[in-house]
Amino acid sequence: MKLILLGAPGAGKGTQAAKLVEDFAVAHISTGDILRKAVADRTPLGVTAKEYMDKGELVPDAVVIGLVKARLAQPDAAKGFILDGFPRTTGQAEALDRALGDLGIKLDAVVSIDVPKAKIVDRLTSRRTCRGCGRIFSVASLGDVKACEACGGELYQRDDDTVATVTNRLDVYERSTAPLIEYYRAQGLLREIDGDRGVDAVYQDVKSALGA
Repeated sequence: MKLILLGAPGAGKGTQAAKLVEDFAVAHISTGDILRKAVADRTPLGVTAKEYMDKGELVPDAVVIGLVKARLAQPDAAKGFILDGFPRTTGQAEALDRALGDLGIKLDAVVSIDVPKAKIVDRLTSRRTCRGCGRIFSVASLGDVKACEACGGELYQRDDDTVATVTNRLDVYERSTAPLIEYYRAQGLLREIDGDRGVDAVYQDVKSALGA
């Protein structure tokens, strides 16, 4: 299984990717996770990336493509992979096509998870993240709880989960990433999924679209 997951920030790509990884034992390649680790480690790349991420803007292509190429070269990706959060532009898609061609790899499908913009804004701005273990909670599920139930860590709102930043991220997605829908449709790889439902219902449709 070699596929790409598309969808706006907050559409549920990471959740669906985690379920696919559990069932099919493939590598989950999330550029968001890679970049956030670089930010947390305060590497030179992380410092640069944070400036873009905090404003809801895309990290430069050269940085992201380099990270993805390095990740695809790791042994666990040889069995299959899910690209989550990459590519984000047609330029990146073209670069990825070239890289995969050089490696003799062919994509099986591109799954697009679609959720209305208003629902995504609500999802992301109501998220709280644990500083200790990174677990994510929704405000509605927390009630009066102020600490992580898993490790007791402090819960906070990430800089890229504020209303202003989320709105900008979605605007950036519409301008830069939505054209990928047509790019992959033209290649016959696109599978479109209604993501405005429960996690399990979405997952069943994802598996059906992949013939799994």
